[in-house]
Amino acid sequence: MQWADRVGRRVKLRDLHMLLAVARSGSVSKAAKELAISHPVVSKTISELEYTLGVRLFDRRSQGVSPTMYGEALLKCGVVVFDEMRQGIRRVEFLADPTIGNLRFGCPEAMAAGLVPAVAERFSRQYPDVVLDMINADMTLKYRELRERDVEFLIGRIQTPFVGEDLVAETLFEERLLVVAGTESPWTRRRRVELADLLDQSWILSPPDTVPGMLASELFRASGLQIPSPKVITFSIHLTCSLLAAGRFLALLPGSMLWFSAKRLSLKVLPVKLPPQGSVVASITVKGRTLSPLAERFIDCARVVAKTLPSQEAIGTGKSPPVAHRSAKAQSRKNAGHV
Repeated sequence: MQWADRVGRRVKLRDLHMLLAVARSGSVSKAAKELAISHPVVSKTISELEYTLGVRLFDRRSQGVSPTMYGEALLKCGVVVFDEMRQGIRRVEFLADPTIGNLRFGCPEAMAAGLVPAVAERFSRQYPDVVLDMINADMTLKYRELRERDVEFLIGRIQTPFVGEDLVAETLFEERLLVVAGTESPWTRRRRVELADLLDQSWILSPPDTVPGMLASELFRASGLQIPSPKVITFSIHLTCSLLAAGRFLALLPGSMLWFSAKRLSLKVLPVKLPPQGSVVASITVKGRTLSPLAERFIDCARVVAKTLPSQEAIGTGKSPPVAHRSAKAQSRKNAGHV
């Protein structure tokens, strides 16, 4: 196939755009409606693409259309092409005015309740006019949002070694699950607690097929114990913290979240000695993908905040977070004193 004669002059971005719309909707009619153009135009474009490439891109059925293996291959290229164009435009916009823009990224709920607000606050002081568009990303769904280019990067907890041939994970810090209770719990008055002493308590645990759930199972197993039967099974940090505050429940929560939010959420880490755990918090990106300047700077802020975290053993001692994590209001007052 000659590039200039068969492809270079014939396949246009508009054609790829229609191809993606048809694949996404599973129907030529739905794609035409979504694109606000006529059904014959979309159908003709797909047919001409198939003629140009010499292969069938879609299987036609009464229920709609689905990509063939040739269509899937072209779709992957189309996603990359449009993603690189978006990133290129963002880079141009940044060069024109580095103080504005939109940054879309993802993180799980536990990060949104602890680390990410500290990073976002630091970033927003430097770029106050940038809009941060954060989605709640499920780190157990094979990083779907990242692979589909719905976000620029993810920040979250991963198990090591990291598996993802098309992804890159940069470790920010080691993470551990800690045993947590509400400040009203009688267990918070103990100077020493054994994990075995807590097996018959009211536990809140993550679903067993999630990363936190698997880490919890490994933690109890490494301690020579059976994982307790939970009273509540949930992936929701909000529900977990609300139940813990009542004083009856126990849970396993990540140390970084407790460092930033334990006092605000009326939580306390119990003095339970736990075995080593093999997980880290990392920034995850697509290998070879060009990041926007704003994404690079947000990840830089994450590196800075990560360096100020204490050891996991120091978390939950009642100390205040480092100066680097103080609120913007507190920082403003401090700066005003030096004017």
